[in-house]
Amino acid sequence: MAESPTTSGMTRKILVLFLIGLLAYVYQAITPPPPKICGSPDGNPITAPRIKLSDGRNLAYKEQGVSKNEAKYKIVFIHGFDCCRHDVVIASTLSHDVIESLGIYIVSIDRPGYGESDPHPQRTPKSLALDIEELADQLELGSKFYVVGFSMGGQVVWGCLKYIPHRLAGAALLTPVVNYWWPSFPSNLSTKSYYDQLLPDQWTLRVAHYLPWLTYWWNTQKYFPSSSVAAHSPDIFKTQDRQLGPRFGGSQEKYRAQIRQQGEFESLHRDANIGFGTWEFDPMDLKNPFDKNEGSVHLWQGDEDGLVPVILQRYIAQKLPWIQYHEIKGGGHLFPYADGMGDKIIKTFLLGEKFEV
Repeated sequence: MAESPTTSGMTRKILVLFLIGLLAYVYQAITPPPPKICGSPDGNPITAPRIKLSDGRNLAYKEQGVSKNEAKYKIVFIHGFDCCRHDVVIASTLSHDVIESLGIYIVSIDRPGYGESDPHPQRTPKSLALDIEELADQLELGSKFYVVGFSMGGQVVWGCLKYIPHRLAGAALLTPVVNYWWPSFPSNLSTKSYYDQLLPDQWTLRVAHYLPWLTYWWNTQKYFPSSSVAAHSPDIFKTQDRQLGPRFGGSQEKYRAQIRQQGEFESLHRDANIGFGTWEFDPMDLKNPFDKNEGSVHLWQGDEDGLVPVILQRYIAQKLPWIQYHEIKGGGHLFPYADGMGDKIIKTFLLGEKFEV
């Protein structure tokens, strides 16, 4: 018996309503909630000093060491993934004697979306380098200053070397996170390193690179395991990191809630999208910013780092021979937390002393 026009019309309406409901569900699932900006009615109070950038955003910072007016060495420190301005790894093992005798001033920032710095939806590798330059100008650090970046903060240092090399007195990268899609990496090395990761991290980075609009859904859905790093899984750590992990975790206990307080999308998820997206430049195409030896660039990497492949750092050092490469035998991702490491790094970086472990 033929379907009546009334029944046929009802079926189409049901299908349309189903599709609308499905689309609404998908849209809600992939759309992150608005950030809870510090100082707004929905956000937490502001507790840190901040500067207002030229585009109206606020950038939070923390100062330590000697007074900047008395300092001989002025350092801007950039924290890593799921961290904030309080996570200054070089200062954690830097002695008071070295700070005072060398005249070291350190200012650390909350990267956009972390801690108390406003989110930056248009953030790029270039934009944060320019934020740092503006910070230095507003704090009156002088025409040149030093930059040090740890983990994903190391990617910011690459941006500084690209976009503001004329402002740098020196640069240090501490186990900087690599982007497996940087064009200069040989495919056999980058592919092997990529698949050496835990399976959840392979998928997390694949989504961030190819489908960044799905990053929020991927990291909040419960069907498949997502980032092991964001979950602080012990599986990502090797021997030294298992030993140093409590120092890192213990130091964050007092302020852990501040790190993601504006929302995970504008902090963790955007970090992944920027760090593993398509970059505006390839770090291995950079030129030596200190061709007259007026400064230096250093890269430290542990050979047992479970997060950053040592074989890719070795390749970077080979491609950029002007970088002073220091490989730490038995060192993990958290090697800067080892006893006395801050003093050794700073003396090598600022004074040119031989680095020995």
